[in-house]
Amino acid sequence: MDESKRHEFGMARRRAVLGEAYVDKAVGATTPLTAEFQDLITRYAWGEIWTRPGLAEETRRLLTIGMLIALNREGELRLHLRAALDHGVPLETLKEVILQSAIYCGVPAANSAFQIARELADGAG
Repeated sequence: MDESKRHEFGMARRRAVLGEAYVDKAVGATTPLTAEFQDLITRYAWGEIWTRPGLAEETRRLLTIGMLIALNREGELRLHLRAALDHGVPLETLKEVILQSAIYCGVPAANSAFQIARELADGAG
């Protein structure tokens, strides 16, 4: 697949996973400094990995959330938790991912994740 096609597929998946509004905002905020990075993540994170057939989209969402908890990346975690909720992932499922992360990532990481999930579920985030 050529890189322009990979970018096209990646942008479509990125929009499907994160939502039109978020992606429009991210693309709109692209500067000369960040343009190559935006292209890179669109082609490879979204066009190469998120489009692979080996895992269901919900599984990819849950894995991503678990890894973001482990890495303590609260901004990205908020983004992916919101996207999961917006796309029908049950709050109960997200709770189980966060509980699992308490054991393997640490209680402070899970505590932060629960705080974000609670804010999003309550409509405050």
